[in-house]
Amino acid sequence: MRLFKAFLRSAAYERRFLTKNHWDFSVVVWIPLVTILLIWWIFAQTQITDLPIGVIDQDNSPVANTLVRYLEASPDITVRQLYPSPAVAEAAILQRDIYAVVIIPEDFERNILSGKPAPIVLQVNAQYGTHSGIIQKSVQTVAGTLSAGIEIQRLVKQGMAPSQATIAYSPISVQRISLFNAATDYQQFLASTVIPALLHILAMVIGATTIGRELRDKQLGRWYRFIDTGSPNLTLINNSHRQLTELDSQVNNANFKSQSTQNISIPVLLFGLIGKYFWPTLAYSIWSILALWLATPQQTIALTSLLATYIGLVLLMILSFWLGAIFTVASFSLRAGLSATGFVSAPSYAFAGVTFPYIAISDSAKHWSDALPLTHYLKLHIAQLQMQAPVAIFLPIVYGLMIATIIAMVITTLLTKRALAHPERWGAR
Repeated sequence: MRLFKAFLRSAAYERRFLTKNHWDFSVVVWIPLVTILLIWWIFAQTQITDLPIGVIDQDNSPVANTLVRYLEASPDITVRQLYPSPAVAEAAILQRDIYAVVIIPEDFERNILSGKPAPIVLQVNAQYGTHSGIIQKSVQTVAGTLSAGIEIQRLVKQGMAPSQATIAYSPISVQRISLFNAATDYQQFLASTVIPALLHILAMVIGATTIGRELRDKQLGRWYRFIDTGSPNLTLINNSHRQLTELDSQVNNANFKSQSTQNISIPVLLFGLIGKYFWPTLAYSIWSILALWLATPQQTIALTSLLATYIGLVLLMILSFWLGAIFTVASFSLRAGLSATGFVSAPSYAFAGVTFPYIAISDSAKHWSDALPLTHYLKLHIAQLQMQAPVAIFLPIVYGLMIATIIAMVITTLLTKRALAHPERWGAR
């Protein structure tokens, strides 16, 4: 009953704070909701189409005109404009009016008809990796199609049957089958994985600030006394931490200087911390449902896969809260805690193996990637929601997140007990 009361008092303490502080309430409720909807809206167009390119036609022949029409007909790219010179096209690339320029050289048609090589030049802005890859693939496909048509026509004119001409030109063909994400849906590929990464960042910020503001405002001792004894009565005090008098803070510190760490109950402290993070946990559990619902609109996913992914995402959020708390309480500084959470969480998506292959990164980067919880969750997320792999194979990830969360809760409790024993270090920004 004592532990349950500590949990309820801490949850009530945090609820009163959130209702009086709109910014902290927004980080828990409104900002993650807006983040999820905004990311999904950004990727509302599930496929990249009509990337603008330019063409410099130095030949002006029928074959060159055919090539331009083929480029325009490609679904992935569109010919924005025919440019008179490379200088004008370069200026358009620098202004991001186009992402590439195709140069058709002089004597293009003559070289083709005489059987000589007739290359076209593609200058692409490789700074944008996704754009440049799509443009290069599309231009190469168009060039190959046009080249094949010209060669087959030449063979037919020499008396070869059209079917034989096709085989003679390309005896080996590739049958490409996309196993997963066959529609190249960027909502499924990027948006569904970016959202957990952003929620992970916000959750670590909440974890750092929720306990960090008690240290910053020198109210950690008041909070512990309240969850342990129910005193002072929250209905009789001002809810704004920063409006306490300096005398009250000095008395608060003096009381804890005279109190031995043996008098601090670790179970009470643990349940108090659980209550302190109850409302963020509840809110982010709801946002996790929304994120997974958006991630599976047109797919039939097994209930066990959805359940495993949801549990993994909720565990990731809870673990993020407690990791943020660890960084803050260990350093006795909210500023240092926020800096550490940003260092760990902000670049974690880059190491997760989604946009850059995990197998291609260096060994040291792999060690760092393996230490990040987001990496393991995204493995579970992609395997269950996109590849529909057997749940049993990835259950160890769920167990690992669960164990890591329990360890983080224990470490946070012990570090908070240490912080309670050193009130002279409270108040650091």
